[in-house]
Amino acid sequence: MDRRLAAYAVCIKDGRVLLAHAVGPGGERTWPLPGGEVEHAEDNPFDAVIREVAEETGLEAVVERLLGVDSRVIPAGERRRPGAPELQNVGVFYRVRVTGGRLRPEPNGDTAESVWTPLPEVARLRRSSLVDIGLDLARTLPPSGHVDPVPVGGPVQH
Repeated sequence: MDRRLAAYAVCIKDGRVLLAHAVGPGGERTWPLPGGEVEHAEDNPFDAVIREVAEETGLEAVVERLLGVDSRVIPAGERRRPGAPELQNVGVFYRVRVTGGRLRPEPNGDTAESVWTPLPEVARLRRSSLVDIGLDLARTLPPSGHVDPVPVGGPVQH
């Protein structure tokens, strides 16, 4: 089993959430939250989420609060990389606020564009389950920092 520690930004402003339009190796397109893996020797997920927002969107951001942590196992057959073993993704979610920068595609990366998406439109998008988890954490602010798992299928993807 592979393991991945990642940090995700939940940035909501004026009834819209910041989403990144990701293009996978096979050309499949999904809408995740800005974020990604904590890099080797990076101090912590807090630093990673700020770096990921800047890399993927071109925006500068500050962390306002920790929202929670989600852990899920993605079966080998549902991984984007054929032949890869199952993956345990541990995601740390932060509410962030944009302080500057300009939206742009990720240079030499998987993010084709980043968009402020009206919250009512999110349910119609082919999106990562992490979007639903992050929005649920931001909405409910559970004291435990945990929300129920989000089932995948239809427009909700791993």
